Amino acid sequence: NDIEYIFSTYFNKIEDVRFSSKVGKFVGYTEPGLMYAKNWNKDASYLAQMKATKETVCKHNIDIA
Repeated sequence: NDIEYIFSTYFNKIEDVRFSSKVGKFVGYTEPGLMYAKNWNKDASYLAQMKATKETVCKHNIDIA
């Protein structure tokens, strides 16, 4: 239950946008990142894919550790 999946994109060592499984959507931190987040949050299939990654990657590997 304490697992969080985070996907971030960076440009010139600055975080542009982040997806957090706890938030459940993309959040932009720069001007381009805000545009990316807005567009990616509109795409229901992409959001579902990102949310499913926690189940398929994180929870699958937790028993290995």
